[in-house]
Amino acid sequence: MTWALAIHGGAGSMTRDNPGPAGARDALGQALAAGAAVLSEGGAALDAVEAAVRVLEDAPEFNAGRGAALSYDGVAELDAAIMHGATRAAGAVAGVTATRHPVSLARAVMERSPHVLLAGAGADAFARARDLEPATQDWLILPERRAQLEIMRAKPDGAFDVEMKFGTVGAVARDASGGLAAATSTGGVTGKRWGRIGDSPLIGAGTYADDRACAVSATGSGEFFIRTVCAHEIAARIRLAREDAQTATEAVLAEITTMGGTGGVIVMPRAGTPFWRFSTRGMYRGRVAAGHAADVAVFDDE
Repeated sequence: MTWALAIHGGAGSMTRDNPGPAGARDALGQALAAGAAVLSEGGAALDAVEAAVRVLEDAPEFNAGRGAALSYDGVAELDAAIMHGATRAAGAVAGVTATRHPVSLARAVMERSPHVLLAGAGADAFARARDLEPATQDWLILPERRAQLEIMRAKPDGAFDVEMKFGTVGAVARDASGGLAAATSTGGVTGKRWGRIGDSPLIGAGTYADDRACAVSATGSGEFFIRTVCAHEIAARIRLAREDAQTATEAVLAEITTMGGTGGVIVMPRAGTPFWRFSTRGMYRGRVAAGHAADVAVFDDE
């Protein structure tokens, strides 16, 4: 068994004429390096996905942690999840407002509480009780995100950002012993209201890992990924219908497309090369494996 890692920084409307943040490729490379450093030393897949996602949460180019999209009320409300494929232990948080690394808070929920999902003020209180590294709203929020929110709030319909100009981050990994893990982190969509929660922190929707099948992290129009239970559906088709990972993934994304949703996934199979599929014009993504150089891409023709 060889170790491997795949990451994403969101699927969306990126094109060569409108490529998005200039530093995105470098940040993806740094995240791959952080995860690969764990795996190449014999570390666990769970540690690798957390390490990679922490880098992306600190990268202002992406919609997670610092630089997250803002709610309609101008607040950075952060969601994250992490899952261990061998035991199917999982942790998740939603609507947290004062933690630098929501993925690490999700792991603390998994390992240091009897629960799977904590939300809002309770999740923030748990973070303080467990001495997770804090972050102020002033640190999390970038001026350009405030400007994007104001443009959106000025629209007559006040709709949230259905175009997904920048997106969720995530990672999937397989370690040298064959163990799988997945993690996802996001700020949601610009202009979200009423405590909206997407697929990222929902185990089985945007995040899932099962050593019997695969590990998945999703990005896109979360409501559709929730309704299809996307990540679990891919794993279930592999495990129960005996489909290969690519076939299962394409079938589930086709269903989401038929329903009206867009987005993408990264998938780590039990053996072989990690891969991605997406229905948008671009997806920030990268992968690396034992004996192979890191590969980073953005557009659909790469």
